[in-house]
Amino acid sequence: MTDQIILNADLRERTGSNKARVIRKVDGMIPAIVYGDEKETLNLKLRLNELTKAAQNELFYTQVLLIKTEGSEEKVVLKELQKDPAKGKFLHADFQRVSSKTKLKVIIPVNFLNEEECVGIKEDGGVVAKAIREIEIMCLAGNIPESIDIDIANLHLGDSLRLTEISLPEGSEIPGLSDETDQMVVSVNAPKAVEEESIIDEALEGEEVSEDGGEEKDESGDDAPSESSDDKETEES
Repeated sequence: MTDQIILNADLRERTGSNKARVIRKVDGMIPAIVYGDEKETLNLKLRLNELTKAAQNELFYTQVLLIKTEGSEEKVVLKELQKDPAKGKFLHADFQRVSSKTKLKVIIPVNFLNEEECVGIKEDGGVVAKAIREIEIMCLAGNIPESIDIDIANLHLGDSLRLTEISLPEGSEIPGLSDETDQMVVSVNAPKAVEEESIIDEALEGEEVSEDGGEEKDESGDDAPSESSDDKETEES
C-alpha cells in the first residue's frame, strides 16, 4: 500500500478574502478548511511547497490524507482545490473529515492489466479501445482502492467489457449503475474496421448521387427531347 500523504498546517483565526490574500502573498501559504463528521470547521493554512508536491501525486485526489496541526491530526479527503484560472496558482483547499466507516464517492483510475498478453492482439492482430479511464465508485473511506484493475488477457477479437461485467474491490459499488446507465469500458477491435466502414459509406453515397442526380439522355448522349402535343396531333393525322 502506498504511504499516506501528510500535510502540515497552521491554524488561522481570521478569514475573508483580504486575509486570504495576505496568507498567500506574505506568508507564502494556502488557506484551507476542514469540515464534516459533526465537528467544528477548522480554518487552516497549508505550506505551499507541501501542497504543490502532494498535488502532483494522483493519489492526492482519491486517497485519505492526513493533515497535522499543532497537537491534533485530521483524516480527510480532498473535496475542492481552487486554482487561479489564468496563472494556475493555488488559491484555496477544502477537505472533508472521514472515519473508517464513512462512505464516500471517489473517482478511481482504471488500470488495464496484461494488455501485451491479450489474445485478440497477439493472435488476431486487433487493437484495444479504452472507452473509460476512470470510474466513480462508492466505498468506505478506509478501503479506497488505488485503482480499478481490469485484466484483458483473455479478450478475443470482437470481445468487450462493460461496467456491469467488471469486478470491483470488496465493499465498493458504482452508484446508480443499471442496464440503462451501463457503459462500454474496453473492447478489442479489428485495426482497420473503422477505416473500411468509412470507405464503404463514401462509396454508397457516391452511387446514390449518381442515380438521383443524373438527367435522362438518349443513345447519342444528348438530352432526350420531350414529345409535344403538336407532334402527337401531326402523327395522328
